Formats: sequence, C-alpha cells, structure tokens
Amino acid sequence: MPAILIHGVPDTHRVWDGVRRHLTRSDVEAWDLPGFGAPRPAGFGSTKEEYVDLLVERLEGIGEPVDLVGHDWGCILTARIASLRPDLVRTWAGGSGPISAEYVWHPVAQVWQDRAEGDRFMAELKAEAFAADLVAGFDVPPDLAEEMAGRVDGPMKDSILRLYRSAVTVGAEWEPALAQASAPSLVFCGALDPACPVEFGRKLGVALRATTVAELDCNHWTLLQRPAEVAALLEAHWSARTGG
Repeated sequence: MPAILIHGVPDTHRVWDGVRRHLTRSDVEAWDLPGFGAPRPAGFGSTKEEYVDLLVERLEGIGEPVDLVGHDWGCILTARIASLRPDLVRTWAGGSGPISAEYVWHPVAQVWQDRAEGDRFMAELKAEAFAADLVAGFDVPPDLAEEMAGRVDGPMKDSILRLYRSAVTVGAEWEPALAQASAPSLVFCGALDPACPVEFGRKLGVALRATTVAELDCNHWTLLQRPAEVAALLEAHWSARTGG
C-alpha cells in the first residue's frame, strides 16, 4: 500500500519535496489538490466537502488502505477522511491543521472569509510581498518562500477563498466525527506556530487517540523547516504498524 501526502494552503505537492528526500520507501505519492497546481474539474466549487469527496474517490481507486498524511489543510481534509472512511486508511499522520470548535481562525483566514475584504486581498496580493511575509511571520526559508509565493496564481487564489468561506465553522462541524477514526495516528506540529497553536495539535492527538504527538521546535511549515525530523517520525510511525 502506498503513502499518500496531501498539502495545505497555499501549497502544492512540492511542499513535500524535502521530506520525501529523507524517506527510504519508494511507494510515496504527493498529490496536488484541484486549484493548487492541478486543474479544477468542471463545476468544482472548492469547498471543504468537495475536496474530501474528490480525495475519497481517488483513494477508492487505489484498491487498498493507504498510509495517509496531511499538513495544514491537508491535515484537516485527511483527518475527515479517516473519520468517515476508516476502511481507506491504514495509518494516518498529520499536523498544523486545527479541528476544534474552540479554534478561532487566524487573522488572514478571517480576511479571506469576508467576501469583500478577501477579494480585495487577493486582487492586491503581490508575490514579492507575500514571500517576505512568509519569511517574517512563519520562518519559511527565503528561497522556499519565493517558490511558494510564485505559484499562487488566479485559480489558487479563488480556490483559497472558496475553501475558507466554506469552513467558517469546520471545527464544530467535523470535530465530533474524529472519534470514529480507527487508524493508528501520529500528530506532528510546530511548537512556535501562530496560525495553529500547539494546543490544537494536542487536542487533535487526544481526539484521534494518537500514539504520538510530536512538538517540533519550529513554526507552521514543519515540512520546510524540519523535513528530516518529519520524515523520521513518519517512518517510525509506519514501521510500528508493520512491526518492521
């Protein structure tokens, strides 16, 4: 069974490149979400439910349970899948994605969720300024911040707005079903993350009965700041499941 890696916002599959370089297994796939480096199907509205449904359909096509991993929105979406379709998930791992009724969206997310302010934000967004914000606010390495900001195109901007507007109350909506997830779970999070404070990583670990909640000495983008550590956590998690 393969390992499937799902990115967050505003990322593409490339956010996993550093982690993948440290993994020893070869059956690893990093998928692009529609609107984030992949085309959106006709009529696709980029809501949280549509992303879950699309991922479920792709996972069903694999034909066996997978090792499912997500970061940021990838964490939120894959935890939802683990809750609703445990038959598709052999193990689950994720981080930097809050699923709690107590979570209050960070200030930029609240701007995106406001129709007028969000549209204005995206219309005025410049790659250079966005990259600088990623470096200053989230400790993303400058070269990777420039790369990330450079991929934020029109479809991604629109997808981000639609996704966040569908998710104003996602914590209250999706938290109760976490108890239905049965896959062995690992939570990894940045101890210095301002967008998803570490307490929400701990809460997610409790809700999923995670075997490990790893708090890394970094900011939100654990994949970019601590790729070797994330890879080691994943391989230990998978190995414990197989007894290898």
